[in-house]
Amino acid sequence: MALLHRLLHKGTRAKRSWAGSLAGSCLSDPGLWDRLHAQALPGRPPNFDWFFGYEEVRGLLLPLLQKGAPRGPAVAPLRVLDVGCGTSDLCPGLYTKCPLPLNVLGVDFSAVAVQRMKRLLEGHGDRPGLRPGHPDSRLHFLQADARDLGPACPSGSFQLVLDKGTWDAVARGGQAGAEQLLSECLRVLAPQGTLVQFSDEDPDVRLPCLERGAGSRLVKIQELGPFKGLTYFAYLVQAAQ
Repeated sequence: MALLHRLLHKGTRAKRSWAGSLAGSCLSDPGLWDRLHAQALPGRPPNFDWFFGYEEVRGLLLPLLQKGAPRGPAVAPLRVLDVGCGTSDLCPGLYTKCPLPLNVLGVDFSAVAVQRMKRLLEGHGDRPGLRPGHPDSRLHFLQADARDLGPACPSGSFQLVLDKGTWDAVARGGQAGAEQLLSECLRVLAPQGTLVQFSDEDPDVRLPCLERGAGSRLVKIQELGPFKGLTYFAYLVQAAQ
């Protein structure tokens, strides 16, 4: 994963420690992430983001949510799933800043990451809890393996499924795991919903894998950035129009 090589050259000792732990490890091992998320680093913010945070992609996500929002005076909140959420600010950003009613679920196989995010949501010590951007919005976190979400995530139940770097990490443990991840994301995706994978992986590498697994759905690419001089990609998997 190209990000690992870039992290190795970042300036702070904390980031070098993270990168050094990741570079020689299997990123599909939950024990690794438990250890990393448990690190109490001085001055470390509550969120750790691969690639970028919520603000950099809100311009992409909000139109997708608006397009998928049901019409009517009394409608259920849009359901959003973030697979491999870690301690990213993607879920909190959607929950606190999106003006639409959302029911956001962040899933990660690291128990430590899930516990940290629950504490962030509820508030801890002198840190207040998160407040929703819409009074009907909800945010939940669940420990689960994104390659096998099971009954916690019924088929066809999410209008938007997000994967920020999770494919990249899982694929380092073998292509079969990445294919399982994609299959589960598409299983829980509503018929007219959208799966968005955020990655720094080149389209020449990622596209053939997605197109094989997407079946009749269309795969589109949107270039993101540059953020701090680096370009990323959003891979969108949607129903054919």
